[in-house]
Amino acid sequence: MSGHDQLVICLCELTRLLWKLLLPLVFLCVLLIAVLVLLVLAVRFWLQSKRNAQRARDGRPTVAFFHPYCNAGGGGERVLWCAIRALQNRYPDINFVVYTGDLGVTGQQILDGARRRFNIMLSRPIQFVYLRHRLLVEPGLFPHFTLLGQSVGSIFLGWEALTEFVPDLYIDSMGYAFTLPLFRYLGGCSVGSYVHYPTISTDMLSVVRERNPRFNNPDYVSNSLFLSAFKVVYYCIFALLYGMAGSCSDLIMVNSSWTLDHILSLWRAPNRTSVVFPPCDVSAFLDVPLEEDGDRKCHSIVSVGQFRPEKDHRLQIRAFKKVLDRTRREGTGGREALKLVLIGGCRNHEDEDRVLMLKGLCQELGVADRVEFKLNIPFEELKREMGEATIGLHTMWNEHFGIGVVECMAAGKVILAHKSGGPKLDIVVPFEGGQTGFLADEEDGYAEAIERILALSPASRLQIRRNARQSVSRFSDQEFEACFLAAMEPLMGTLER
Repeated sequence: MSGHDQLVICLCELTRLLWKLLLPLVFLCVLLIAVLVLLVLAVRFWLQSKRNAQRARDGRPTVAFFHPYCNAGGGGERVLWCAIRALQNRYPDINFVVYTGDLGVTGQQILDGARRRFNIMLSRPIQFVYLRHRLLVEPGLFPHFTLLGQSVGSIFLGWEALTEFVPDLYIDSMGYAFTLPLFRYLGGCSVGSYVHYPTISTDMLSVVRERNPRFNNPDYVSNSLFLSAFKVVYYCIFALLYGMAGSCSDLIMVNSSWTLDHILSLWRAPNRTSVVFPPCDVSAFLDVPLEEDGDRKCHSIVSVGQFRPEKDHRLQIRAFKKVLDRTRREGTGGREALKLVLIGGCRNHEDEDRVLMLKGLCQELGVADRVEFKLNIPFEELKREMGEATIGLHTMWNEHFGIGVVECMAAGKVILAHKSGGPKLDIVVPFEGGQTGFLADEEDGYAEAIERILALSPASRLQIRRNARQSVSRFSDQEFEACFLAAMEPLMGTLER
């Protein structure tokens, strides 16, 4: 027998063997799929029985908000409390629950914090469900593959939330899209989401493709062709998964035109997506006097925003240093009296460490005596600082919206914001043909803009401030509540009372 014949016989035997194994493998796959489906159905039945028991005990449906950092002091928390207040006032026969990871405080302390920071009070009590494993979504836990790590962590945290309490309607108000399929398919809940910022965006892909260093694209990655290519593939796969998770939402609300563009490209659900601008307490700042500031001995530049890396407080300090250097060099008398006030909330120890590093940068640049840090301050103190300021400063690249920008404009400050995202598209735009503020996108640009603002006559600054204040009425609490309730009405109508 020739070698060719032996090869043919071997191939035939191998084919017969594979064919004999195929049927058992198919049977095994079908069996595993059936077991998985039965397991999912069993879990779903168990969770729905828990919800039915809760419903029988309470006698009314429940809407739950997933907001693990509800005791923080940022714009996302303002959206949360305004949304609950609006729903409570419209639907008095519905219970409300907040999933939180703030274990060190009581529910009443959280509500007191919302009243103190945002001047928001709820009409009746709500229930807090405390999550013990919030660490799973902390970025510090995942120094590499942070997006993937936090998203997987959010699934486990969402599972903890779901097993602790099964609502009738689930709202993700903090951007954890991977919890949506969990509550929809296992919990049998109606699900909605309010998206402040897409977890991943085409802009992030562009930064990696173009190998630009950013806070989320370190130098060792941007300097490596291989690592940059690998990160692009990783981002593309993650974007696909993120889009699949987000598309599970029955209702999608986004906070700006910039966020809308990205969510439509990722989640591909235009019929279920609408823009609901976040609530800005513009009315609380309208009593800040709007008058010429030519007699001020010291011009204050105020920045309002949480101490997170993407807020880029380093850029603010460096730009401020350049302004001081130029004014000293040119001997610009009155403009020598400048100070920078950084106001914001610290969510955790990482934010507190970031503040210490920023203070160290101020010492290094020799501006520590001109820079003040105000952490987690009460609302009245925030208002006082805004009233004393001349310029409102914002430096976050691709800020999804910019509540701090709106508040500065409502307080009658000359705003200087980053030339991107929500500030560029929705906020610092002409009002009735008049200028409402300034935009910049890098260190020198910010320094030049600050100098230009200070060089304006008091009357010119006053006109810009008037335009800015008049333009922000469309971002008021009342506008948010009307738009939010209109968007929520179809889902609220599905709740059985």
